[in-house]
Amino acid sequence: MASSPLRLGTRSSKLARAQSEWVARELRYLGHAVELVEITTQGDQQTGALNALGGEGLFTKELERALLAQDVDFAVHSLKDLPTEPVEGLKLAAVPLRASAADVLVSNVAKSLKQLTAGARVGTGSIRRISQLLNFRPDLQLAGIRGNIDTRLAKLDAGQYDAIVLAEAGLQRLGLERRITESFSTERMLPAVGQGALGLECRVDDQRTTMALAELDNPDSHAEVSAERSLLAHLRAGCSAPVGGLATIQPDGELKLVAVVLSGDGQQRTFSFGVGSPRYACELGQQVAEQLLAEGAAELIATARPPQ
Repeated sequence: MASSPLRLGTRSSKLARAQSEWVARELRYLGHAVELVEITTQGDQQTGALNALGGEGLFTKELERALLAQDVDFAVHSLKDLPTEPVEGLKLAAVPLRASAADVLVSNVAKSLKQLTAGARVGTGSIRRISQLLNFRPDLQLAGIRGNIDTRLAKLDAGQYDAIVLAEAGLQRLGLERRITESFSTERMLPAVGQGALGLECRVDDQRTTMALAELDNPDSHAEVSAERSLLAHLRAGCSAPVGGLATIQPDGELKLVAVVLSGDGQQRTFSFGVGSPRYACELGQQVAEQLLAEGAAELIATARPPQ
């Protein structure tokens, strides 16, 4: 008798569906039957500023409730949206090969951030992006923007903004690479923790699903995001804080983590990095976090305010 399909819990947005369908295709290629189950999250229903609801877990809590209720067998998350606080009974079973972690500029009036005129209106809902943009260009007018990728692009095309900032991976997954004006280097802007990576979450005691998902795990990507998430957890900062971090496997096999914490206006900035074995990724994240805290990171995080 054939096994029942693995039930994949997914948000209904175009990007979430694209990510979940990719995971489903990969699992089917490996011989696993997969059924997608759409779940509406609090973040999907929110029409105002996400920060008004606290910002943490808005796109993940309902998926995790469905997992615990055994309505689905696993969920696919954008890892940058998944809180670092563990949920009892659940585990991050796999991290597939990471896509680009970079942030990008999309503009119809300039070819780069440098070419934007003074006072140009730039749309982003992220205080992390705002603080890093203002650190480089304090003359810009930073404005909040809401909605999915298509909605944000439509607002840009309608002339509400001179440029917007998005994650490169999201545009790539939707086949919208042609809209990218400039891909930011990590020297210009460090990404959100986990940006570009997917997280496959299942129940701790579900061995069948655990074994299936393990086939999609990329050890290097898993180590990278483990270091970054440990950094964020030890900074006691949420996913909406002005914190950027990126871990990468170096040519010699070592894991390097670079991180930055800024004030909301971008005028104060503390930076740190560390190198260690991928086997001790979480310890590396803690080490870099402690360096940042020793330089006043907690005060910068506490005083920053999210965009409205």
